[in-house]
Amino acid sequence: MTQSTGPEPALAAGEDPRRYAQILTAVYDATMTGGKSPARPRDVIGDSWRRLQTLGIDPEKASIAAPQIDVSDLELSRRESGLFDVLDDLARGLESVVQDGDNILVVADRHGRVLWRSGSTSVLDRADGLGFVEGASWAEDSVGTNAIGTALVSRRAVQIFSAEHYVRSHHPWTCAGAPIKDPRTGHVIGAVDVSGPANTVHPTTLALVDAIARLAESQLREHHRQNLDRLRSVAAPMLARLHSPALAVDSNGWVAAVESVALRNRILLPDGVGAGRFWMPQLGVCDFEPLPGGWLVRPTAEDTGDATAVSIDLRHPGQTRVRIRSDAGEWTHEPTPRHAEILYLLATARDGRTASQMAADLFGDDGRAITVRAEMSRLRKHLSGILVTQPYRFDESAAVELLLPDDMSRLLPHSTAPGVRARRDMR
Repeated sequence: MTQSTGPEPALAAGEDPRRYAQILTAVYDATMTGGKSPARPRDVIGDSWRRLQTLGIDPEKASIAAPQIDVSDLELSRRESGLFDVLDDLARGLESVVQDGDNILVVADRHGRVLWRSGSTSVLDRADGLGFVEGASWAEDSVGTNAIGTALVSRRAVQIFSAEHYVRSHHPWTCAGAPIKDPRTGHVIGAVDVSGPANTVHPTTLALVDAIARLAESQLREHHRQNLDRLRSVAAPMLARLHSPALAVDSNGWVAAVESVALRNRILLPDGVGAGRFWMPQLGVCDFEPLPGGWLVRPTAEDTGDATAVSIDLRHPGQTRVRIRSDAGEWTHEPTPRHAEILYLLATARDGRTASQMAADLFGDDGRAITVRAEMSRLRKHLSGILVTQPYRFDESAAVELLLPDDMSRLLPHSTAPGVRARRDMR
């Protein structure tokens, strides 16, 4: 029952599902009651159970997901999810899994809310009994360990079988889910899931679901490339006539064309960007003019100073926000879960942390300095001029505000970083 780095099915090929379900039930009962367990749950399951125990969720309480999206708002949520253009690819790729009537196909947004579902009338009726309906939240903190919520938290494909579900009423089910990342940002924007009765579990289902999720990401990447090509065809002639520094970027800051500016793949756009003048961490003060599908960005000679105030809001689990305020205005950034951990640790250690110290804080292993350096490189691309090196720290001129939850057990509840867990345990 150990965890691998790739998609790991709950059931090994050739293993008897009934016997395995019995073992899982014994492990579940012992873990929930504090008794001696005959085996250890897989790491991805054990981590999920600990998160939910920290949140105080009752595993014995029948869990029926409550709708969070009104029917009238469902279509808008679908179009805003970033998944609308790949729905057909997801459905076609998994048609063979759901066509026999035993399984249901579900696509959820980044919050775990069900946007689409497909299956036979009989399996949809059984799903209705659990609240597995369009608009309902299947995030971990709503219904416990499940393939949608756990895939979103762990950012990896997972299969949950029988008693691996945290809530006992879900034990008759098996599910396999995989996160879908937006190739433009690297952020998880949703998940695809196949669920059905526990006796339909199959080791290959997880690999198929994961492959379809990767196919969806490939399609999103192709859509992005096509949009940049269209913007470039419009902007390149304009930039050539300007004879001054300028960039053409799409609505997410991806660069389509440049003139007299150092070439880069992407710039971080200010929050609520529009036509006018804005301060940017990479370029300073810039004038923004609209283009079809993006913006013409023209750096100016004016300098209103660096960002002076940094607010890191950790009050809402799973939705960390960083707000930067300067004389020229303000902008926000939503970091990845790992970057949220790093920002918290640096905000509580203003003197800074070396790569080895940060590795110990994040992984409990000071030998993983190379991993830390890679993560810090990615993070500093978003917060250029705010985070500095040798050691890693916030710039001394920055006034850092750390907004913490009232209940410190809710501090980054999905984090297993030793430095974060130690602070949660101090409550």
